[in-house]
Amino acid sequence: MKRFLVILMALFAISMPSRSALAQRQATRDEDPRLFALENLRPGMKGVARTVFSGTETQEFGVEILGVLPGFPGPRQSAIIARLSGSNVEKTGVFAGMSGSPVYVDGRLVGAIAFSFPFSKEPIAGITPIKQMIDIFEKATVDETHKPRAPRLVSFSQLAATEWKTNLPKQAVTATSLIAPVSAGSPLVALMGQQMTPIATPVVFSGISQESLSLFAPQLMANGLLPVSGAGGSAAITPLGEANEKTLTPGTSVSVQLVRGDYSIAASGTVTFRDGNRIYAFGHPFLSLGAADMPMTETSVVTVIANVNNSFKLSVPGQMMGAISQDRAAGVFGSLGRAPKMIPVKINLHTSRDRTETYSYEVANDSFLTPLLLNITVFNTITSSERALGESTISIKGEVKVKGQENVRLDRRFSSSNSAMMAAGSVATPIGALMSSGFDDVQIDGVTLDISSSDTKYAGTLERIALDRTEVRRGERVEIQAYVRTEAGKQFVQRIPVQIPEDATPGQLLVFVGDGSALQEGLAAKAFVPQDLGQLVRAINKVKKSDRLYVKLFRITPGAVIGTDELPNLPPSVVATLNSDRTSGGYTPTVLSPVYEMELPPADFVISGQQLIGIDVVR
Repeated sequence: MKRFLVILMALFAISMPSRSALAQRQATRDEDPRLFALENLRPGMKGVARTVFSGTETQEFGVEILGVLPGFPGPRQSAIIARLSGSNVEKTGVFAGMSGSPVYVDGRLVGAIAFSFPFSKEPIAGITPIKQMIDIFEKATVDETHKPRAPRLVSFSQLAATEWKTNLPKQAVTATSLIAPVSAGSPLVALMGQQMTPIATPVVFSGISQESLSLFAPQLMANGLLPVSGAGGSAAITPLGEANEKTLTPGTSVSVQLVRGDYSIAASGTVTFRDGNRIYAFGHPFLSLGAADMPMTETSVVTVIANVNNSFKLSVPGQMMGAISQDRAAGVFGSLGRAPKMIPVKINLHTSRDRTETYSYEVANDSFLTPLLLNITVFNTITSSERALGESTISIKGEVKVKGQENVRLDRRFSSSNSAMMAAGSVATPIGALMSSGFDDVQIDGVTLDISSSDTKYAGTLERIALDRTEVRRGERVEIQAYVRTEAGKQFVQRIPVQIPEDATPGQLLVFVGDGSALQEGLAAKAFVPQDLGQLVRAINKVKKSDRLYVKLFRITPGAVIGTDELPNLPPSVVATLNSDRTSGGYTPTVLSPVYEMELPPADFVISGQQLIGIDVVR
């Protein structure tokens, strides 16, 4: 007992410095002469706010405090309501990109402009108190403990999918878009214009075509991001800049860079407060990602576009000065002098005109954003040089480097009127599965792709199969004739020699010939919970390819699938044990046991379809 008390006191002593440091910072902050306490605000007080309307220099405009709205946007939180004045804001109203603009009364910082009333006839804004912004990030930085996540169920159909479904964090009320200030499908649509919502975050897309932008814009807008196209060119992959006293001062524009290089995607807002190397901005969440790791860059404003629906800043990201590490309810938080971990991407595009174009860029390392960003940029890479509408054939080969694991191999081919979207999805899907797997040791070190495109559709359907005999001995060779018809009506025959295994049990075998998708769909193993990251990587690499034929022999006998492993020809005693009352879950019983499997080389056509035929093995 005495020893236990000694250990307990030692642990308490270890925890005291961090708690006392937090309490000391709290007391210091309450007395900080730079900050204006919320409880001292009164209606009618006047002050100034700062933001950038053009270039990099901040400009001031007037602010009149109207009151305080308690309980908004959440419990134990408040929003300050204020009227803005000045020629600039009276022309534009509260605009996207203004989020984070600092408000001062008597020279002390009150908070960040963060909310607006959509369609308001005068510039009325909501202000997030500065203490709320600082407090939430103090808790996140000091008290936040990392809890290991549990591995998640993964389905083979998910790994083989060619359509990436965005799964961004989504709230009932989000920033105002060009049309609606609430999320798509929200029951709050009826209150549109009658409630205060976060100011939209303009996301500037450079190098992204209007077609790509229009395709993905609804997903972005539903999450409070306002897509803006056509500002500037690509953003150079710059090294970390050295900060000084003029770097990211309150009121200057700041960007959270999601993609940089040949493509640039950056969300812009305004710096609220700088405390040493600590940067507070936005005043409302970017995407509510929680812990994050994205480049924080200086930003130059081209101009503010006055718009009837929603005015916005047109800006260009500049030098990377640090990293955004937190994205929470009261804003975003970053640190100067720290470089984030980005994922390098290199794409070699072999066009239908016998040209090779190379694209190099980096994407943010985030389980929600990375697959979406890859989906957008890979699709845009293809459609910027090749047709986006009409029939085409696209093959995509590449590797995803995963730290400590074998490379994830990508080898897919699509021939349809939607090939570009399917090709992009085939890259985003396995990376999404890796990053959302629940394992903490997932680190993607790079993505390399070789994409070939043709303006012609090369597709065929497997119509029937035939065997050169109906009986065969163990170890003998049998020939399968696969009859394939193209969409133009031309038929050709693919002859497939198959050797019967020496240990095949006499009796009937079922011969399956079909494309990878059909074979994958017919397998007993539908989903599994990976035991480690390596098992998930191996499962991704084992996914059947949908553009070629497979041959698989089965015999009718009890078996089982455990995880991703097929266990054929199980003895009756093992089957009885698995099916007993003492055993539950962890396996899938089967009645077809695999005997032999062969993947055929890809043909000139993308072949789809499946056929089944029987053959007898005799002694």
